[in-house]
Amino acid sequence: MKIAALQMVSGPDVAANLATARRLLEEAAAQGARLAALPEYFCLMGMQDSDKLALAEADGDGPIQAMLATAARELGLWITGGTLPIRSASAARVRNTTLVYSPAGVRVARYDKIHLFAFDNGRESYDEGRVLEPGCEPTRFQAGDIEVGLSVCYDLRFPELFRAYAGCDLIAVPAAFTYTTGQAHWELLLRARAVENQCYVIAPAQGGRHANGRRTWGHSMVIDPWGEVLAVLAEGEGVVVAEVDAARLAEVRQQLPALGHRKL
Repeated sequence: MKIAALQMVSGPDVAANLATARRLLEEAAAQGARLAALPEYFCLMGMQDSDKLALAEADGDGPIQAMLATAARELGLWITGGTLPIRSASAARVRNTTLVYSPAGVRVARYDKIHLFAFDNGRESYDEGRVLEPGCEPTRFQAGDIEVGLSVCYDLRFPELFRAYAGCDLIAVPAAFTYTTGQAHWELLLRARAVENQCYVIAPAQGGRHANGRRTWGHSMVIDPWGEVLAVLAEGEGVVVAEVDAARLAEVRQQLPALGHRKL
């Protein structure tokens, strides 16, 4: 299956972000992709964290969800919808949620980001827990012949979540990594997750300077089960395409049956 990681530089205008996402999805479909993955916060990179609260959608209803469903149906794509804010039980918190749509436009999976990012080096400071409510359950789904596990951004630092996806053919990691942490750890962690779980990894990212002043690392990529980077886009909007090869998966797992050697 040909897959596409979409890179964006989203801003505070939801309508503009959705238009960009639709255009990139069309580019992915034109390049022959059957599954396309959008980055974290593809629909909104606000001027402040609390902007998510006002724009959060009810589960199953809203213009962001409608765009994803329509694009999946009209373009015949499996779409991993980056993340969008979904209302929680608390008015002061939202879930940072990945929604997946089939080529029929039907929602087939939901994953709420489990691990919430916090970072402070004295120059830049982040604390997602101020506005986000964490999820608690790993989620996987079947896209045609491939099984896909879901994670989001900071989840990448917690290999126990990825172990829950052992046996998956592909793991999605939509992200908005900061430039500082991305430069140091993004590719290193992605390749490690691919190697230790002997699967493909698709990592669509935010990549550039945003209206709120934040700079994200980008480097959207697809990685194979041997840890080889098959395609990458350093910065700016665009699409990277690669193939999930069932024969390559089987070869790696047969030659080095590490998953079968697990003791813990």
